[in-house]
Amino acid sequence: EYQLGSYIQSCPPSVPSLAGLFLMAPVLMASTPASMCTPLKTLNDSLSHRRRYMKHNFPINYAIRVHHEEIFKLSNISKMKLKVEGLDELVLQRLWFQVNQGVLKKIIRVLPERHPSRPYTAELERRFRDAEGVFVQSHPAEVFQQELPETIQDIWDQLTEEPDRVPESSWRFASPKSLVDNLCHTMCCLFWECFSSTESSQDYCEVSHSKKGRKTQSPELETAPTEPAEW
Repeated sequence: EYQLGSYIQSCPPSVPSLAGLFLMAPVLMASTPASMCTPLKTLNDSLSHRRRYMKHNFPINYAIRVHHEEIFKLSNISKMKLKVEGLDELVLQRLWFQVNQGVLKKIIRVLPERHPSRPYTAELERRFRDAEGVFVQSHPAEVFQQELPETIQDIWDQLTEEPDRVPESSWRFASPKSLVDNLCHTMCCLFWECFSSTESSQDYCEVSHSKKGRKTQSPELETAPTEPAEW
């Protein structure tokens, strides 16, 4: 088993209270089923150790190839909300799961069996899949059969396209750490009800929030036109 360590900021711990809901800005009102919170908090616990396993155990400037759409940040969420009037939060949550299942699979795929970060990443993916399973069970089947807004459907189609049919211009390179950071920050935004507290009324979808508590980091590698370093 991997040893936990190198704790970094993740979503803040929640304090179960109705008062916390009224402190949140009205624009954040969503409908995350209560059953989602346990698996998401478990996932969040794992994400708090991502610095060690997604950064320190990789070569400097290591990057993996991902879809442009898999670099899924808070700013992407903001842009989609501006572009699609009345965009349902549930649609964004569905997209979050679709994006990040591909991200985690790509990270695992590049890790040799004995790589020190493989057990951690495999456990992260397992906890992610547990949350996804609860998400699917928490909503009627019709929800997942509804037509998506055109903008979201275009992203979905590109994410599910066969790799050999994806244009070279649609690929990007990103560090495992930056990808998992994005997973964490967007989770806090889209499932904020599981992480809100009576002590804070902050909007977890604000880009500035994701930068709080960070140490100085290397620039993200998402546009670097270089192949990953060899192990």
